[in-house]
Formats: sequence, structure tokens, C-alpha cells
Amino acid sequence: MPELLKQRVEACYVQAEAFFKRTFPRPEVSFKLRGLKAGVAHLHDNLLRFNPTLYQANQDDFLRQTVPHEVAHLVAHQVFGGGIQAHGREWQLIMRGVYDLAPLRCHSYAVQRRTVTRYIYRCPCPDSDFPFSPQRHRLVRQGRRYVCKRCRQVLTYSGETRQA
Repeated sequence: MPELLKQRVEACYVQAEAFFKRTFPRPEVSFKLRGLKAGVAHLHDNLLRFNPTLYQANQDDFLRQTVPHEVAHLVAHQVFGGGIQAHGREWQLIMRGVYDLAPLRCHSYAVQRRTVTRYIYRCPCPDSDFPFSPQRHRLVRQGRRYVCKRCRQVLTYSGETRQA
């Protein structure tokens, strides 16, 4: 795990402790997040997960914005309890008051979307294409049946695939 990221997490906690005049337990930090999210805070596990691909491509902004964003979730949960909204007033207070950052809900990093195969299923209805994910297609192969909501006929695999 990158040392700069660990240091930034610690610096965020030091800032929060100075602001709230209390200590916070340090989270476990993981660099095992894939997909579209830059980071995720697991409130009940006191765990932060970060996306290494997005970190490498956007290191400066990631350290400046994403790390405090995720730490703010854990701090908000520990200060205000579990009944708050993820990006609600309490979280926004921490982003503005503790970290002096705009409370942005989402990152704007360029994300490489992977192509996914869709398996085309049909029924007797006109223009009936039902693109199934590989997981759903596998379930059909194992015996699960899906039915069209209009005609109530079992959907059958057409033999076609598409890349989405």
C-alpha cells in the first residue's frame, strides 16, 4: 500500500481529533477496491477501501479529496451515530469544517469501463430482447427459468450475444 495514502489517512484523523477534541480509533486501510468507486468506508468494520487504479491515475486529487471524503464518513459515524445519511449534514460539516473541502459526493476521475457480454433471451412477444448478464445466463444453464411479464412464456436463449 502506498505510504503517502497511509500518511494522508493519519493526517485526516489528526485534524478530526483536533477539531472534535477527542480521539478516534484508526481504521484498517485496504487497497483492494475495483470498479468505478474511488473509495469506500465500511462504517461498522472501521475499514477504508481504496481503488489502486484510480489512485495511480489521480494521485494528487485522490490524496487531497478522496481520502478525506472517506475518512469523514467514519468520523461522522463515530461522532453522530448510525442514524445519519451518508452525505448528509453531519458528513458535510466534517468536509467543510474539519478538512476545508467542498463536500463533493462523487469523483470525476476518468474510469475505464470494461466490456460485458450480454446473452440475448427472447419470448414470442414482438421486439422482445432480454439481455442477460453472464451470471443470470449461468443460472438459466443450471435450471432457473425466467418468464416474460407480458406473455408469461419462458424466456429462451437466442444464441446471440452483445458486448455492452
